[in-house]
Amino acid sequence: MNHAAAPTARDLEAALLQRCAAVVQGQTAPAADQREANVFRLAAMLVRPRFPAASAQLWQASERYFAAHPGDRLEAAELVRRGWVLGLPRWRDLLDQQLGRG
Repeated sequence: MNHAAAPTARDLEAALLQRCAAVVQGQTAPAADQREANVFRLAAMLVRPRFPAASAQLWQASERYFAAHPGDRLEAAELVRRGWVLGLPRWRDLLDQQLGRG
């Protein structure tokens, strides 16, 4: 039998990066779950200095989720512990590269 390999942490990170880019480009709905909401919120904070408009869009996408699920908000360190983001400097660099293309 041929089973697809389970996604790696980098695969999941790449998917979340694409979701962030889609939010900024207006191609997607707000965060679908706790993971996306927290990652969007973190991304908004990390890109604010270089991409204030993108930051505002990501923040808004996360806050719409948190309005309905206020207890789901997590600290940045918890996102790293859970493996949703592999590291803050790396995540900021990836976001800068992704948003700089647009």
